[in-house]
Amino acid sequence: MNTDNTKAQMRKGILEYCILAILSRSSSYAVDIINELRKAELIVVEGTLYPLLTRQKNAGLLSYRWEESPQGPPRKYYELTELGRSYLADLDRAWAELVDSVDQIRGKK
Repeated sequence: MNTDNTKAQMRKGILEYCILAILSRSSSYAVDIINELRKAELIVVEGTLYPLLTRQKNAGLLSYRWEESPQGPPRKYYELTELGRSYLADLDRAWAELVDSVDQIRGKK
């Protein structure tokens, strides 16, 4: 049995959480978010990010601002809203509970 599909589904499931975690540190340009996700081997296709950012923005979790770029057109920088910070705190708790539960099932606790 091939684990690639299962691993891809697991990554996809935590991608939105990881985007919020990245933006909790500082506002970021989409390409910087993509690079960080790629470095962590969580995203390969660039087109995956933009619909997630739009959905999170429409849900009130993110806002954005335009900044002039030294090279090329202005860039859109995303940042967490207060609602986004609160939502991320809830996800942090849910993640910790999930890891704890999986560790318990696997006999690691």
